[in-house]
Amino acid sequence: MTTIKIDDKSFEPYLLYFQIEARVAAIAQQIKIDYKDRQPIFLGVLSGSFFFMADLVKQTALDAEINFVKLASYEGAKSSGKMEVQLGIHTDLKNRDVIIVEDIVDTGHTLQYLLDLIRKEKPASVRVCSLLYKPAACQIQFDELQNVGFEIPNEFVLGYGLDYNGKGRNLRDIYRLAVI
Repeated sequence: MTTIKIDDKSFEPYLLYFQIEARVAAIAQQIKIDYKDRQPIFLGVLSGSFFFMADLVKQTALDAEINFVKLASYEGAKSSGKMEVQLGIHTDLKNRDVIIVEDIVDTGHTLQYLLDLIRKEKPASVRVCSLLYKPAACQIQFDELQNVGFEIPNEFVLGYGLDYNGKGRNLRDIYRLAVI
């Protein structure tokens, strides 16, 4: 695999699809065990979690409900710090087990905002499942962050749902910003 260029940035391979696929399978197995005989609601955070959520939910084989929420805080390769709800929660979460599916947790502000929205609905439980987690960038501690695919350094990544200026989401592998 070689370096790719998207707009003004170059990216190098970081996590290959077979590695992602193995971690998704392991997380799905754990969720399947933890939620046996329960009907959780998987709440995917669009747009980045789309690929991860699809692969994850198929492998859990649970009798589950699937919904999405869309929040925006990124402008290019940086978080703007401002939260915008583009698609809100349109299902009753009261007394339900909610599994938030995230593509990445970096500063934690988006996740905190979403958790605050969900807690107002009085769910039975809330768990966060994130493909990627940047502990060095995260400014908030989350007890709900129970399933993490990969802990990564504080680098910009794209692919497998993550984008740069709306591009690169469709890449099977995950790439990181190349140092040139």
